[in-house]
Amino acid sequence: MKSTRFNVVVQKEANWYVAKCVDNSVASQGKTIEEALSNLKEALELYYEDESPYELPVPALLTSVEVAV
Repeated sequence: MKSTRFNVVVQKEANWYVAKCVDNSVASQGKTIEEALSNLKEALELYYEDESPYELPVPALLTSVEVAV
């Protein structure tokens, strides 16, 4: 089984942490950051369970920029 890395953003929303995969918009949530990431990992595994390892997306470069506002 091949593994790959995905870019993920975690945000606090009310009483939940929401983890969203930037590469494909799959999302999940949890009461803690760890739970949200664990739930997202499971959701991604289900999302890609029928995909060939060669059809998986190549993770994008995720960075930040500083802007004067």
